Amino acid sequence: MFPTLSLLRLGALSGLACALGACGGTAAPGAVRQAAAGLDTLVPQWMARTGVPGVAVAVVYRGETLYARGFGVRRVDGDAPVDADTVFQLASLSKSVGATVMAGQMQGGTSAIGWSTPVQHLLPGFALGYAETQDNARLTLGDLYAHRSGLPEHAGDLLEDLGHTRAEVLQRLRHAALNPYGSYAYTNFGLTAAAEAMAQARGVDWATLSAQTLYQPLGMARTSSRYADFAARENRAWGHVQAGISAASYGAEPARYAVQQPPRQPDAQSPAGGVSASAADMARWMALVLAQGRWQGRQLADAAALQAAMTARPGGAYGYGFNVGPDPHGHPSVSHSGAFLLGAHTAFILWPQADLGITVLTNAQPRGLAEAIALAFGEQALGDAAPGAPSADWLAVMQEKMRGLYRPLGALAGQQPPAAPLPPQPLAQYAGRYASAYYGGAEVQRSGDALDLVLGPARVRYRLRHWSGDQFVFTPEGESAPPGSVSAVQFSLDGAVPAMQIEYFGEDTARGSFARVADGQ
Repeated sequence: MFPTLSLLRLGALSGLACALGACGGTAAPGAVRQAAAGLDTLVPQWMARTGVPGVAVAVVYRGETLYARGFGVRRVDGDAPVDADTVFQLASLSKSVGATVMAGQMQGGTSAIGWSTPVQHLLPGFALGYAETQDNARLTLGDLYAHRSGLPEHAGDLLEDLGHTRAEVLQRLRHAALNPYGSYAYTNFGLTAAAEAMAQARGVDWATLSAQTLYQPLGMARTSSRYADFAARENRAWGHVQAGISAASYGAEPARYAVQQPPRQPDAQSPAGGVSASAADMARWMALVLAQGRWQGRQLADAAALQAAMTARPGGAYGYGFNVGPDPHGHPSVSHSGAFLLGAHTAFILWPQADLGITVLTNAQPRGLAEAIALAFGEQALGDAAPGAPSADWLAVMQEKMRGLYRPLGALAGQQPPAAPLPPQPLAQYAGRYASAYYGGAEVQRSGDALDLVLGPARVRYRLRHWSGDQFVFTPEGESAPPGSVSAVQFSLDGAVPAMQIEYFGEDTARGSFARVADGQ
């Protein structure tokens, strides 16, 4: 499943580790300034290699914004320039920002909430389908922010694509097929459940809580966790996509981008992917995190809770909303990447021992550019490469690591239809209403000499193409479907309960089976 976030564990890019003696982390002021100045040349060069229309970069060092600049244009068919105040969709950088909001709500008091607070204490209606009922009682906010609830990878994303609201997605997660409790699997809506629990405990919605806890006191005037605020900004970056992109062609030459229409609207998973911010605002956030939650003499986030968020859980490389681990040269770092297939790619890296951080925001689907800029800057600033001489072509490295994100889904992807297919039954036999406890209702509608599959509150419509016998296919589209994906739909009409199995909707939950609903029900 193409993730709403392209999660990249940056520390895993190299075999270097702290055990090799490369775990320094200090940064000489001269080297940091020289590395920042080099961005003026590096960023345009790598934008030309990728075709990405717009980029904004911010660097924080020793509590100050050392560098904040924009490059390129907000949308490819215009000439409005990107600057340090241009607002970008952050995608999954939202998780780290939201973890800071959570830490801001964990400061002292007799009724304090912490990462170990059971989610059901705050959100009593939330439950997952554990075989052991006590697992729901012990599921904590931290479990959900660390992606260790047992939910399968990206559970809930397809529900969002079908138009279900946040409340509906969280309710339906109880029907997801679970991995063992405590095992790691990255999921936007599991984390969203923890944030929603905190917001409901405080009696406000998540976007308001984020603004009151973090954005307003930190002076992040252009930051919001509400899509309508982003859409209303005059100085905002539009998302861009590349037509005809594939795993084979990805990275081969500069992309020709077009403005994504409609724009990605991530309110349902706002805590996990719905923040929008400028590079200048992100500089303030990085400074706060590097200062253990302190800003201009005020403690805006609990230092212990924030440190816990930036500490890897046992046996893993993820804390609470942060990737944790050494960078490619062995320096301790925390980081996150964010990506929307529909037009955004972002990254940040913090080196706490050096009191140094960089955020890179781009307005195009992932091309490896954001992480590459951050890594190239980091090794220059920390003295791991000579000025102007990166130790690797980080753009090529990151593009290769991201190639797999563009592999189409489906066992029939790239295959030609059978030359002599078995005939279908009369199309009217397939038409009707179907239902899934997880996905809700679906309809198969007769449309002349064809069938349409209609799903979800958004009434997402797919034209079914006959493949062979009782098997049909369609081309899924949207945030979760890389170009070229194909889904099989297998009808089983001869059993006691007629049903259809939709391959695409079985990827993340093993719940792709829809049973026929009798007339009148």
